[in-house]
Amino acid sequence: MTTPPNPSLDRILSQVRPSQRVDNTTIVETGNRKRTTIVRFVDDESVVVQQSDDPAVARIEAALVAAIAERTSVPVAPLLASGTDSGEGWLVTSLVEGEDLHERFVDLGSEIQRQLAAAFGQYLAELHEAFRFDSYGPIGLENGRLDTGRQQSSGDDWQDWFGGFADTSIERLPAAFDSVRPRLQAVVQDEAGDAPPPRLFPWDLRPGNALVDDGQLAAHVDWEGPLAADPALSVAKTEYLVADWYVSPEQADMLRAAFRVGYRSVRSLPVVRPAHRVAAIADTAVDSRGSVTKPRYPPVDREAAVAFHRRALEQTLR
Repeated sequence: MTTPPNPSLDRILSQVRPSQRVDNTTIVETGNRKRTTIVRFVDDESVVVQQSDDPAVARIEAALVAAIAERTSVPVAPLLASGTDSGEGWLVTSLVEGEDLHERFVDLGSEIQRQLAAAFGQYLAELHEAFRFDSYGPIGLENGRLDTGRQQSSGDDWQDWFGGFADTSIERLPAAFDSVRPRLQAVVQDEAGDAPPPRLFPWDLRPGNALVDDGQLAAHVDWEGPLAADPALSVAKTEYLVADWYVSPEQADMLRAAFRVGYRSVRSLPVVRPAHRVAAIADTAVDSRGSVTKPRYPPVDREAAVAFHRRALEQTLR
């Protein structure tokens, strides 16, 4: 298939590799809101160019990728450059060799699956240790520093932010969830307690955004739209995407245990309450386009996907 013209990509490459001739380009079909292109040169190392219609989105992701590489052992694609062009933002990283973990996970042996689950747990814990914020919500840049741009949070602030996040996620569930929706909302409304420490919430930390090489995580490649939230919320969501998504319930229990061992190797595991899990599952069940997300690989059909998410929510309500 012929790659469509992309004048802004040409301008980006003229800045990043001004003297290099392009051999070929490949558009990566991903579920995010960026245009991602692999660029291979005749006489230089390949790069990945990510372009966003919102320059701020690209600036924040570039700053986060650079900070993750500096502060943690989490594998990321090395950031080479970032900037703006004709009203859009962009970042360029090295091309990390590896296979799509979403496609490979089910074919890996159970021991490698456990090792990968533990690695996700360890890396999430490292992110929680390395990135601390004063309040909850979307992370932006303040004077070049990653920040939530708000004042010190109180308990009420957490309840307001979490309640809004959870309610929005529950309301987006399709009609098939109507009979359980009031109970989900009640669990969220009953959530109480002291204000938890706001830490990085990489809401899309999952195998579908990771590359694997020889049984090891080679890189996590999507850090768009970071949030700050209770660490327990991101533990609940990442567990669902890593432990529950691809395997049977029995195998999922083993992967969840491995994930938690990995997390505890860095810091104490936060208490994951039913409200955290309800919010995490509801948020995961519907994508940004309003479509029900489909677990397993190959993905199941919509009916089976609805049953999968509903069963997980009902188990949380018991």
